[in-house]
Amino acid sequence: MPIAINGSGTITGVGTTGISNQPVFPGNVIQVVNATYSTQTTSSSSTYADTGLTATITPTSASSKILIFASISGVYKDTNNTYLKTRLVRGSTELLLIDDAAAYTGSAAAVGVGNVYASYLDSPATTSATTYKVQFASSLNVAKVQIQTSSSTSTITLMEVAA
Repeated sequence: MPIAINGSGTITGVGTTGISNQPVFPGNVIQVVNATYSTQTTSSSSTYADTGLTATITPTSASSKILIFASISGVYKDTNNTYLKTRLVRGSTELLLIDDAAAYTGSAAAVGVGNVYASYLDSPATTSATTYKVQFASSLNVAKVQIQTSSSTSTITLMEVAA
């Protein structure tokens, strides 16, 4: 139904849920999904593992882009001469190496560095549910790294953008 404003100021074509059948133009944000994670997570392995920070979006069009913003909080290196590696994945496919040397000191000293941030524009070419997550690893198999220290919260935001 078209929207119309008549001479008396009455508007027709707008229901209680707002304007229906709005056109979607390239660059329009179609939907936003946000997730948080605040459980302290540690690893002493050089094999990537899930941080717990994950979100799923179902694109409305296969031509849509997904704009991802991630903030990993409380990044900390505890032991040995290691550092924290973080990456963004879609399913099991690496999209972005976020940081390959977070909290590196060149020594065995423990250090916290605050947050690690990332943004990435993905083209998943699907209308199926698509899961994005942040994974992390220690550069050494015997040295502990962790995230979400001191009750900090990590976030991930997914925005579907019309192409």
